[in-house]
Amino acid sequence: MDFEKARFNMVEQQIRPWDVLDQTVLDLLFHVKREDFVADKQRQLAFVDTELPLPNGSKMLQPKLEARLAQDAAIQSSDKILEIGTGSGYLTALLSKLGKHVYSVEIDPAQKERAAANLKKAGIANATLIEGDGVLGLPAHAPFDVIVVGGSLPVAPQELKEQLAVGGRLIMVVGDLPVMSCKLIQRETETSFRETALFETCISRLAKAEAVEPERFVF
Repeated sequence: MDFEKARFNMVEQQIRPWDVLDQTVLDLLFHVKREDFVADKQRQLAFVDTELPLPNGSKMLQPKLEARLAQDAAIQSSDKILEIGTGSGYLTALLSKLGKHVYSVEIDPAQKERAAANLKKAGIANATLIEGDGVLGLPAHAPFDVIVVGGSLPVAPQELKEQLAVGGRLIMVVGDLPVMSCKLIQRETETSFRETALFETCISRLAKAEAVEPERFVF
């Protein structure tokens, strides 16, 4: 398989049409080798427009969504970033290349080790992987300039919002099937937040999502 041709087609046919136009992000997609973050038997599927299963039953996000999250978070080179759900480590690598340092929380210890090996192979040295339940953030290292959530949640937890620095951005997919929306939440002051709906999409639930399940009406 011609991986470079497949990578080019992924960028031109999937990612650009999804309004990923930031040249820095597009260049990264050629530099960070996505096929190195999947199992050997999945290497030829690394550029397909679908979620890929990980060994622990979770899912690797679609390439276009990973790229869109990285772009729409508007990451600066000085940013301290929190990622919830390390997964394969591919999005972690993109975030690490864009920002100063990434703290990434992964609930599955075996998946964390696989991601650590992938990141080491990719030469990523500014990411700290932490085993734990990241649904409610990582208060020990807060505040963060950017928080990226790698799976959907029913609502945006207030705990994550409170771990943003003033001016910080939280980007995540919220809602329930069949309707979910990617939201960008910006902390404008110590007490005020601005929320923008970016686009509709449906992705797999983050582990322990029930911890932030909203109250449901019962009739």
